[in-house]
Formats: sequence, C-alpha cells, structure tokens
Amino acid sequence: MAGSSEKDSIQAEIGQDVIDAAVRSVERRMEDEEVTVIEVEAREAPASEDADASVAPEDSVTPQDSPAPPATADEVAQLRQEVESLKAQVEFSQAKGRETMERLREAHERAKEAQDRMVRAAADLENYRKRAQKEKEEVQRFGSEKLLKDLLPVMDNMDRALEAATKSPDIESFQKGVAMTRKSFEDALGRHGVKSFSAKGQPFDPRMHEAIQQVETADTPAGHVVYEVVRGFFLNERLVRPAMVVVARAPEAPAPVVEAAAVEAASSTPAPAEDSPPAEAEPRAEAPEQHTDSTSGGSQ
Repeated sequence: MAGSSEKDSIQAEIGQDVIDAAVRSVERRMEDEEVTVIEVEAREAPASEDADASVAPEDSVTPQDSPAPPATADEVAQLRQEVESLKAQVEFSQAKGRETMERLREAHERAKEAQDRMVRAAADLENYRKRAQKEKEEVQRFGSEKLLKDLLPVMDNMDRALEAATKSPDIESFQKGVAMTRKSFEDALGRHGVKSFSAKGQPFDPRMHEAIQQVETADTPAGHVVYEVVRGFFLNERLVRPAMVVVARAPEAPAPVVEAAAVEAASSTPAPAEDSPPAEAEPRAEAPEQHTDSTSGGSQ
C-alpha cells in the first residue's frame, strides 16, 4: 500500500513510534474512506427490477444490523486534506532531517580536517624545533671552519718565513716576508668582517678608545691620542676590542717671576738671634714720671 511505502522511507528526527502511529491512523482513515465510497456508490446506483424481484424478504437487512451512516462528501474531502497535510508534514520533516544530517556531516568533515591540520602543524613544529637545535649545535661546533681555512695559509707563510730566517741571515728579506704574511692575515680577517682602525691623532672617544695614561705635551692638542698601544677592531660594524691609547694633556703654566723673587728674598733673609731680648723688654717712658712723684713727696 501507499502508506507502507511512505512508512519505509521516513528518515526524520522525530521518534519512530510517533511516525508509525501517524501512519497507522492514516491507513485506517483511508480504509474507512474506501469502504464509505463503495457504500455510497452502491446506494446511488439504480436498482434493477430483476434484482428487486430476486431479493427475498428474509435477505433484507434489519434496522438493527444496518451499518453506520455513510460519510458525506465534505467529510471525505476533509479526510483527504488531512492526509495531504500529514504527507506534507512528513516530507517537510524528511527534508529537514536530510538537511540537518548534511550539515552535521559537513561539520564533522570540517572538524576532522581541522584536527588533521593541527596534528600536522604540531608535527611540523616539532620537526622544525629538532632541526633548528641540530643546526645550532653544528654552527657552534663548525661555525669557525671557514675562518680557519682562510687562516691556514697565513700559518704556512709564517712557517716558511721562519725556515728562511734559519737558512739566511738577511734581515731585510725576513722583515719583508713577515710584512707580507701580516698583510695576508689582515686580508683573511677582512673577508670575515674584521677590520682594524687607527686612533693616533684622533680626539679621544670613550666609545672606541680606552685611555691607559695621560701625558703633558705641546705637540698634540689636549684630549687627543698621542700614542696607540693596542689597535682596536670592528666585527661587522660592532666594536670587538677598543684601542688602548695614551691621551695628551695640556702642560702646566710656569710660575710668575715676582713670586719667584719673593721666595728667593724670603730664603736669603737671616733668622733673628736666639739671645736677643724680645721687643716687650725695652724700658717704658713712664719711669721718669714715677721718679718725679717720689721727689715731691720727700720734700713735703
């Protein structure tokens, strides 16, 4: 039946028992509708004369055994409308259920893809961390390999210069060889960003210079470098070692001539004798007055 096929295809989110009850109610109503329609058609059909003659009195239906009154056309139409409404509701529920299941399936797939991406990202991050750690260790161990390769020829030239000095006493040739070796060493350092700078005659700069002494001199302005003890070096514009320098200081002015003469006079003046009486021991001028008073008293 049509009701059975619809019942098998229901895939809604409502409970299965509710759907089954609704389908059974629809089936019952449809069966009642078919029976009613058949009875109405049978009553409306004109009865033939032969049929009336053949009907026996005992075969007539008594009022007690008569069926329920047939349903009217309005009731049948109302039942059909209800059936159509139920079908529409079931189809709507099925469509909503399919739509919801599709959204759930898509959300599940998106969540699964996001989880897979997260797992892959975590694995890539862990691999990157291990690779970076390994590269860092290799740089610490073998980072100076290129510099050493550039310095090895300098050591070879030093060995050749020492060997030549033992065989020949020519000092000029030895000095020339050492100068060339130093030049090659400086070039090797320059290829790696190491550069020296000269501070002699420059104003003293505490950012690049380190003063170890001050000297008085009139040949160099005060506050300038007179002598460079150790040269300074930069590594890629960063100060590696400051230059150790001696800084000039203005000489002190000579003492004035008047002060020198006064010092000389003070040193040439003889010291007073120890036996001479002090100035307070001289006789006072009041002594004659005392003598006059005593004479006048005696005459009286």
